[in-house]
Amino acid sequence: MKTTLLWSSAIAVVVICVSANLVFSQVRAEASYDVIIRNGRIIDGTGSPWVSGDVGIRGDRIAAIGRLGQAAGKRVIDASGLVVSPGFIDMLGQSELALLIDNRSLSKLSQGITTEITGEGGSIAPQNALTLASLQPGLEQYHLKVDWSTLTEYFTRLEKTGTPLNIGTYVGAAQIREAVLGDDDRIPNPEELAKMKDLVAQAMQQGAFGISTALIYPPGHYAKTEELIELAKTASQYGGIYASHMRSEGRSEVAAIEEALRIGREAQLPVEIFHLKVVGKPRWGSMPKIVTMIQSARDAGQDVTADMYPYVAGGTALASSLPPWVADGGGEKLLSRLKDPAMRAKIKEEMATEHDNWENLYLGCGGAAGILISGIQNPDWKKYDGHMLDRIAAEQKKEPLDALFDLVLADKTQTGAIYFIANEDDVRYGLKQPWTTIGLDAGELSLDGPLYEPHSHPRAFGTMPRFLGHYVRDERLLPLEQAIRKITSLPAQRERLRGRGLLREDYFADITIFDPATIQDKATYENPTQLSEGVKYVFVNGQLEFENGKLTETKAGRVLHGPGWEGRRQ
Repeated sequence: MKTTLLWSSAIAVVVICVSANLVFSQVRAEASYDVIIRNGRIIDGTGSPWVSGDVGIRGDRIAAIGRLGQAAGKRVIDASGLVVSPGFIDMLGQSELALLIDNRSLSKLSQGITTEITGEGGSIAPQNALTLASLQPGLEQYHLKVDWSTLTEYFTRLEKTGTPLNIGTYVGAAQIREAVLGDDDRIPNPEELAKMKDLVAQAMQQGAFGISTALIYPPGHYAKTEELIELAKTASQYGGIYASHMRSEGRSEVAAIEEALRIGREAQLPVEIFHLKVVGKPRWGSMPKIVTMIQSARDAGQDVTADMYPYVAGGTALASSLPPWVADGGGEKLLSRLKDPAMRAKIKEEMATEHDNWENLYLGCGGAAGILISGIQNPDWKKYDGHMLDRIAAEQKKEPLDALFDLVLADKTQTGAIYFIANEDDVRYGLKQPWTTIGLDAGELSLDGPLYEPHSHPRAFGTMPRFLGHYVRDERLLPLEQAIRKITSLPAQRERLRGRGLLREDYFADITIFDPATIQDKATYENPTQLSEGVKYVFVNGQLEFENGKLTETKAGRVLHGPGWEGRRQ
């Protein structure tokens, strides 16, 4: 009798346990995820080997990673054969104004980009009458009025408009200089430098990630090293970094790297080198030397990294090929100088040789045959869009530099250009370094609308898939897991982005799902506005924004704030 009772009790215990497990299974199944991504090849962003599994999203966060069994989701995505990775981070984006004009961001989302860091020398704030004098004329065609002066005011405007991307920004040293000194080539006096430092402090408190420079472009070019050190010291007080388009990427690149490292050391903050490259055929093949300089600094304990884009051509304004002194005093004075025959002759003479103190992009790409005109605003000259400068000069029966000057004049400095300045071997060598990340150096675009430009740089639509498809899969430059680290956790680590850059429970659900066998850029220099292939789904803060080649029109992106943000301390 006692044995029977014991056996019955055991059965009861088993039944209770089984019932409890059934209840647990039901709770787990009913503890709904908003999205379950099943059967994916999970690459978490750390560089570790991929694992198979599922990812559950609840709200704006990753709620679970592993085998989710019979758990239910409002949306279930079968990722069999696909890679599930953190959303890609663009380390230099240029979308801050574009997002207020046409914020669909097709070019970025179709590449798997969920986060952008922007602000290269010039930045979205501060703004005042001096900064607007050069900025607003270029925005009139878009009917965009700058109605903010501070970074906080811009963020408020952006949040009202909505952004598909997470956006963070530096404060630009050129922006600060222009806000106090205008476009003049002179040294600030002590009172002016104090105002500049106050503006840096304000921007850092309002969320800037650091201070940036673009030292080949006026007015940033006019700043001396000592001025930059003082501004960087202020950014350092708020935990920021120093990010720089260096003073030279060509003849004086070694000196430019030394300057960037000096600023980092004396201001005591990390250094980020924008779009690392080697400019000019006489120097092609010297990327190993440049890498050795950076690696030696790292080995000595200095925190320095770099970002790149995987192309041999750069893109900027056609007017940027002129000597910096031509822009002293602003755009109107630049145009006036180009109209002066004596000034033209002087400019031609200077552009015929390389210089230690400014970057001669014209010679760096081999002259007019290495310049592709990319984005003309003047409708009377639009027929030359997408043509090489030497061809335009031949059609106009002009000397190449006269054709260049006349186009800058006719388009009031608004013309863009693609400069074929780099070498494929140097690009490859830089990309495989463990401390380089990827930045597009291009703003967000769509295939129609006010920002559509049929002759933009192909990097705007193709950068990330080109890196993962051409360089990683086809050329086997580095393992896929290490490549994903370069565009996810490494940039997040550099910018100290909290809760982003990794697939990890309770991190923000910025997720890109792509086919590693087919991911590839389609944009070319001849036809740059083509969507890449292979990116299937893109989630930003848990919301699906891109699916199988189409936007969902959801705008779940957020403003990101740097380490000195006063709101974080409240």
